Order: sequence, then structure tokens, then C-alpha cells
Amino acid sequence: MRRLTLFQCRVLFTVCSVAVLALSLLPPGMPEPTTGWDKSNHVLAFSVLTWLAARAWPGRLWRVAGGLIVYGVLIEWLQSMTGYREASWLDLCADAVGIGVGMMLSFRAIRA
Repeated sequence: MRRLTLFQCRVLFTVCSVAVLALSLLPPGMPEPTTGWDKSNHVLAFSVLTWLAARAWPGRLWRVAGGLIVYGVLIEWLQSMTGYREASWLDLCADAVGIGVGMMLSFRAIRA
């Protein structure tokens, strides 16, 4: 299997982060992909973002993790500004769990 280049990982990360933002701000009733549970959606999204970021910016995983936490806070803040979404500390906690999962998968891939 061919490995992704840094450029490809950065493009994928950007596309995924924009998709996560768009999906997070959709009004209710709009069809959206889901795992069936809101918190697992957060964990999955932030795991993928972290995994991609670890490949896009090797050696900067802790900075990337901090940036993704800030990104999660930004999403929650933007949701609080809409009339149809609300910010949630539990969502932010699920984002942090996803970042942790993504970091563990990245460390495992690096050591393999």
C-alpha cells in the first residue's frame, strides 16, 4: 500500500476539518452522516483529524493536539451563536477523547 505524502495528508486534513465544521453547524433536520450517537461522532471525527495531522506535521503532534482542542472549542462557540445548536462541554470532552485515540493510533503506526 502506498503511503500518503505530506502534501496529500495536509490536503486531506484541510478537507476533513472543513467537513467537520460544516457538519457541526448544519441546522437540525438536515440529513447528515452519523454513527448513531453524537459523542461517537465527535470521537470519530477528531480521531481522524488527529491521525491525519500526525502525518501532515510529523514531530509536532502535541502542538497539533492543542490546536485541535482549540478547534473543538471554536466549533462549540460557533454552535452557541446559532439559534438551533448549543455548546456542550460533553462534546468537547468527546473531542478530547478522539484526539487521544488519534494520538494512540499515530504512536502505534510510528512504532510499527
